[in-house]
Amino acid sequence: MIITVLCFTVVGIAQRTAIDAAFDTAVQQGFSGVLLVAKNGKPIANRVAGYRHFETQAPLQLSDVFELASVSKQFTAMAIMMLQEEGRLQYDDSLSKYIDLPYNGITIRQLLNHTSGLPDYQAVMDAHWDKSKVAGNEDCIRLLRQYQPSMLFTPGAQYRYSNTGYLLLASVVEKVSGKDFISYLQQRIFTPLKMQQTAIRTLEAKAATINFAAGHLKDSTGAYINANKFHSSDYTVWLGNRKGPGRISSTAADLLRWDKALYKNKLVQHSTLQQAFTPATLNNGQLSMYGFGWEIETHPVLGNIVKHNGDNPGYSTQIIRCVDKRYTVIVLCNNAHPSFRTLLSNIMQALAAEESK
Repeated sequence: MIITVLCFTVVGIAQRTAIDAAFDTAVQQGFSGVLLVAKNGKPIANRVAGYRHFETQAPLQLSDVFELASVSKQFTAMAIMMLQEEGRLQYDDSLSKYIDLPYNGITIRQLLNHTSGLPDYQAVMDAHWDKSKVAGNEDCIRLLRQYQPSMLFTPGAQYRYSNTGYLLLASVVEKVSGKDFISYLQQRIFTPLKMQQTAIRTLEAKAATINFAAGHLKDSTGAYINANKFHSSDYTVWLGNRKGPGRISSTAADLLRWDKALYKNKLVQHSTLQQAFTPATLNNGQLSMYGFGWEIETHPVLGNIVKHNGDNPGYSTQIIRCVDKRYTVIVLCNNAHPSFRTLLSNIMQALAAEESK
């Protein structure tokens, strides 16, 4: 019995060493961010390096708040699933039942799994919106209605990642619930799960959040500066009131609370949640490996995996849930460093190596 315990201890140390080595290598290459790896909901590695603000060299902390970007989509999908479970909408309802748009034959399900064929709302806004004003969902919907850009394909014909779809889903939540989307998430998800650092924050709220990790990009000299100073980031201001595709900011610890809540079915029943982790079926019968706010894949060692990444100016984010082996990997980066992808790959290799023993 003692030998067994010692073997498990050695294996745990080897795994932690491999994860630490992957993180240290990324840091040496310039990575700035937080890493949290958990097994059965308990952290086995929690590391931080880099700066909250590169200009002042204020160091990052494990508890710092990051923009999640498109990792936010899983929360939008959860809001829809909660309303579906309550019988207030159905996945195969027509979008036109809730939102007046010149696009027919689109269902809530197709919005969830990116098979709607809708055009990009941001392209319409970029071409026609007065950028001295801050746009929200209603503004985006109004311009889609006004200019009517063409559909990209017949609904259900193919997968094509769509921020438009998730913006519309947030508006559906508001229509059905009678609540502002931000308030709905706060009241129904963040507060019940004690995700106290998680919110959809305005620019003013971010500035007032002491532990908010700013996103950074390199300037022409190679120095990291606040990403908001780049012209390419302007859309985050003039589209600053949109809801659904992104804009949630959170911490690694709060995302682990979210992860654990999903295993315990705290928000919806197991059968409802499993639909989020089920591939979409296209019109031709082929499968698309995206569910409701989650990418889906199968690893030869780690089994079923659901995950999502996010990219905002200066930010790269990822949550990976190995649902069979109960590993969770959360990486939040605030300088969009190229080593981000390699770090994720090396961590997954370390987890697979452990399970192969």
